[in-house]
Amino acid sequence: MMQRTTKFGFGRDHEVHSRLDADGPMAGEAALPLVIGVSTRVLFDLEEEHCVFVESGAEAYDALQRKREDAIPAPGPGFDVIRRFTALNRGTGIERVRVVLLSKNPPDHAVRLYAACERHCLPIVGGSFTCGRSVAPAAAAWGVDLFLSSDEPDVRAALSIGIAAARMSLTKPEPHDAPTDGLHVALDGDSVIFGSEPDRIFDSEGLAVFERHERDHARIPIEPGPFGKTFLRKLARIRELGRDENSASPVRISLITARNAPAHERAIRTLRAWGVTLDEAHFVGSRIKAPFLCAAGAHIFFDDRDTQVVSAGRFVSAGWAPRSV
Repeated sequence: MMQRTTKFGFGRDHEVHSRLDADGPMAGEAALPLVIGVSTRVLFDLEEEHCVFVESGAEAYDALQRKREDAIPAPGPGFDVIRRFTALNRGTGIERVRVVLLSKNPPDHAVRLYAACERHCLPIVGGSFTCGRSVAPAAAAWGVDLFLSSDEPDVRAALSIGIAAARMSLTKPEPHDAPTDGLHVALDGDSVIFGSEPDRIFDSEGLAVFERHERDHARIPIEPGPFGKTFLRKLARIRELGRDENSASPVRISLITARNAPAHERAIRTLRAWGVTLDEAHFVGSRIKAPFLCAAGAHIFFDDRDTQVVSAGRFVSAGWAPRSV
């Protein structure tokens, strides 16, 4: 396979597929850790500081950050999910998940932000601070498998170089009956786990043509989407490694998709071809997905449709993965 060089000079699609495909559909443990890059506004509550930046400029923002250097920011909207990801390393003796900070803040602010990680008992020691430049090239340099940010241009830039990325809601979810331990990740199908070709057929040709196409191609795996290339496969590997003597794992994975019969079959067969099994699948058609996320007890959800993310964000950490045109 010829390496495709990106505009940042990285042929990351080739690199990650080489690592995963060397041993078949599922990567071996050597392919771990799962690397997550997270922005500081997603991890910590820095909205007051951000408002100063927007209203008064960089100089006032820097002065406020320096003034508050010894003040530990409170957890932000993505804090709980990142805590759950890092907890997957506990008691294993190996690093299954690695989290790095990816921030447009100047390096000077790292003093406060790493102090916050330490105070909140988050084992985060690596990161990049780019002084306003896009963090997408740094995400590629870190080998990031999942990038969570509130900055849409950075998210789009990361997606353009083959990294699963989502613009996270900065609203903290309302309490619901999600488990207090473990990690339950829910994902949309087309344009998230899977490639966007089926979505384009639906948008341009309508439901009847889409269903006929998916029925005719039921035994042909769909191309992987941004979250199906490495993130889903590594997460599935961590789930299998975490199973106890009763086959229970701290990781659960759900598909919550607008596909329903007959289009369900191709989705299931594609995941089977990748060696990925699900804990739950909800084929919901045109329905709002938020009630199904609550029923599943999900902690985080990714979708390419912003309307679904907005409704879901009331109950779970929700990330919008904008579809490339």
